[in-house]
Amino acid sequence: MVNLEPELIGPCRHPITDGALIFDDALSGLRQLAPESIHALISDIPYGIGVDDWDVLHENSNSAYLGSSPAQEGKSAFKKRGKPINGWSSGDRDISKQYQEWCESWLNSAYDVLVPGASALIFAGRRYSHRLMVALENCGFTIKDQIAWIKPNAQHRAQRVSLVYERRGDDLSSKRWQGWRLGNLRPRFEPIIWATKPYPIGTTIADNILNFGVGAFHSTAFESASSDCANILEVGMHKDEDRIHPTQKPLALMTALVELVSTPGQIILDPFAGSGTTLVAAKKSGRRFIGFENNEIFFTRASERIEGTHKANVNGRFIEAQSS
Repeated sequence: MVNLEPELIGPCRHPITDGALIFDDALSGLRQLAPESIHALISDIPYGIGVDDWDVLHENSNSAYLGSSPAQEGKSAFKKRGKPINGWSSGDRDISKQYQEWCESWLNSAYDVLVPGASALIFAGRRYSHRLMVALENCGFTIKDQIAWIKPNAQHRAQRVSLVYERRGDDLSSKRWQGWRLGNLRPRFEPIIWATKPYPIGTTIADNILNFGVGAFHSTAFESASSDCANILEVGMHKDEDRIHPTQKPLALMTALVELVSTPGQIILDPFAGSGTTLVAAKKSGRRFIGFENNEIFFTRASERIEGTHKANVNGRFIEAQSS
């Protein structure tokens, strides 16, 4: 049986009886946790696609990366961009590989701290989701499934080709390419990779559930977010949710994931806590939690948010109470 006492946390003895958000980076923090002490890893990790400085996880030094063009000026959806990648340089080709290496750098430690049979539910960018999956397999995890999160709204950043030629004074080409765009389709879908840590040789998954309390999924709880218990979730931000982080996920979404793979009293880990939504969802659902965040602004805001959250049962559901 796994020990659930606070002493299970490693050298720093971070208290987790009521949860903890630690100001630390993921790799350093994970190394301070005791082996087989965590029941689920649920995290919205950086995607490595250059959303902001914290999302640049490669060594490509091309000056256009995170830059902007004249067409982007004054448009909130186009403040920054990832340089168009077409594989003409080794630096471009290495971005994907280096993202996988970054994933493996912390997933090795994450594997060690999870109990056998535990789930890892990790958000991924569509461009490099395959690299995250390979990294998970290389670190010992088994890929179980993918959950598709469908966003109610998503900005469309695809620039019209006709406008490019119009600015060049090329009216003929502008007319010819009406209706065509540069970039991607509207990004309504984001994958959540569902991986598991294998349970011990010589046992069954039913044995593992009794020994470690994990391995199954709670279909009844999940049906509150997915009526037919499907691997597709369409949920958005509540109008009253405090938006702290540029890539913040809805509280209802994270709550559904927490309740899918864990039971009250178990410990949820988020190595990239960001706005703290995973930890708030865990606290609201009666789970213990530990998270790491190394951005001081996000850490402070997330700490305040978690502190202002309590369990209050209203018609069988938990609600969030924000501090003033």
